Amino acid sequence: MPSFDVVSKVDLNEVDNAINMLMRIIVNRFDFKGSNCTINRNESEIVILADDQTKLTQMLEMFKENLVKRKLDPRSLVIKKEEKASGDAIRQTSDIHQGIEQDICKKITKSVKEIKLKVQVKIQGDELRVIGKNRDDLQAAIKHIKALNIEQPLQFVNYRN
Repeated sequence: MPSFDVVSKVDLNEVDNAINMLMRIIVNRFDFKGSNCTINRNESEIVILADDQTKLTQMLEMFKENLVKRKLDPRSLVIKKEEKASGDAIRQTSDIHQGIEQDICKKITKSVKEIKLKVQVKIQGDELRVIGKNRDDLQAAIKHIKALNIEQPLQFVNYRN
């Protein structure tokens, strides 16, 4: 039977590439000359360190642009509150969100069942598997899930016949 998986995964290699691209931009930009601005990734956490609020905002915007250029969704970042670092510097941490949360899984499952398609939706940990008898129902389910406007980026993978 045809099926597909709904996942929310971020390619960490592409995140590293976006970080490296941002560091090259910062080194060459005139308004960042002589500043102590850095961005690092530890596991699934990104730490941005900037001299002041405007540079922090610029770095965050440029990082989101680099993510989009690398075909990553910036909604996968969970941005935390800013905090003081040493001196006048400001530190901001962001988490990279991997997997679909349980309440979102339940919301998607309930919504797909309400439209009365001939598909089954199973929650498998932090992803969903949608199984149907024909491809048209699966494509209608994909279209419906995309229309839900979930605040988390979703990918549709392992489309099997």
